[in-house]
Amino acid sequence: MRAIIGVIVGVLALLLSACGFQLRGSYSLPYESIYIGVPDVSVIGAGLKRQIRVSGTRLADSAKDAQATFLQTAEAKEPIILSLSGSGRVREKRLRYRYGYRVVDDKGRDLIAPGIIELNRDISYADSDVLAKTQEEDLLWRDMENDLVQQLMRRLSMTKPSAPGTE
Repeated sequence: MRAIIGVIVGVLALLLSACGFQLRGSYSLPYESIYIGVPDVSVIGAGLKRQIRVSGTRLADSAKDAQATFLQTAEAKEPIILSLSGSGRVREKRLRYRYGYRVVDDKGRDLIAPGIIELNRDISYADSDVLAKTQEEDLLWRDMENDLVQQLMRRLSMTKPSAPGTE
């Protein structure tokens, strides 16, 4: 019996490795140092700084000391009503999070073209469960913030720093 279970576990491990499954690890950034130019109270900025420290890249104290500078260009969180009940009460909402960013080198040239990441989550709403739905909405916003940090780290890790002396 143990031999059969061992074979089954082995086959499953082989199938998972064959499909390209890989645990998400830390990212390695192609910069020696990076400056995160976001407000001090930004949840995204704090998450990025935490992930960058884990990656081994040095966080610079100013843009002048950094090989790359991450800049936030826009941030908007907006709930959108998707449907109403017959009595005019909200039944479904969409949570939309739009985040604009750009990454520049020490001379102000774009290392990553300015971009926008948009995240959406749909949520049902019920007047009878206001407290639970409010907590669920807060949880979804936090999940979207974490997802945004991971997407930004992936994009930062895929860039190539410019060679010194090139325009």
